[in-house]
Amino acid sequence: MSKERVKILTIAGFDPSGGAGLLADVKTIEANKCAAFAVCTANTIQNENEFVAVNWIAEEEVLAQLDILLKVHQFEYIKIGLIPSLAFLKKIIQKLNTKNQQPKVVWDPILSASAGFDFNHDLSDLKEVLKDIYIITPNWNEIKQLSGNDNAKKGAEQLVQLTNVYLKGGHNPETKGKDYFYFEEEILAFNPKVKVLYEKHGSGCVFSSALTSNLAIGYPIIKACLRSKSYMYKFLNSSKGLLGRHKL
Repeated sequence: MSKERVKILTIAGFDPSGGAGLLADVKTIEANKCAAFAVCTANTIQNENEFVAVNWIAEEEVLAQLDILLKVHQFEYIKIGLIPSLAFLKKIIQKLNTKNQQPKVVWDPILSASAGFDFNHDLSDLKEVLKDIYIITPNWNEIKQLSGNDNAKKGAEQLVQLTNVYLKGGHNPETKGKDYFYFEEEILAFNPKVKVLYEKHGSGCVFSSALTSNLAIGYPIIKACLRSKSYMYKFLNSSKGLLGRHKL
């Protein structure tokens, strides 16, 4: 008899191209041998090249999706992506903590689309929200916005006082692909070990979902980071175009 897979919930937006958002999360979670469940926060009008608009799903409908799943399923790890506001992210986390005994949340803070669309998030409640999140996975530009510090690494050092920070290095101006993990009082650097030939739409969604999966399976946090980075190399080099393939 096959072993039952660990359940992971992703809360994110729908991307019709399948490169980012819920579809990318589900592909990644299943490829990493976990069982994916999904709650949709928005319908976007986009493809891998162009972002036109976001249509937010009403908050009560998002919470109803969440409620119906939590009636019958338990999730130790939850990945959150595109959300309409930090105020609503706070509501989601409060509901999760009530229903699910405080699961560990991995938040990929999507503040703008790679095609240039800005979601105009009010970050005034950021400190309060981050205290209930296990790990955030910002890229170089996102950490600057979140911290208000134009030095990305200094900004990560500020935010690690509130939560663990995995700073993705795709936009690292010093060494492209070099990531930094700010964990409690440690700062670990993960150098690129494989030449990455092709950029991908949705790479942030894929990494955060891979990390959530590896943590849920039970890997220690540093091992989970390394395995997720390895998965990303395979994903980025899986095709020549902006849409990648998922495989272990």
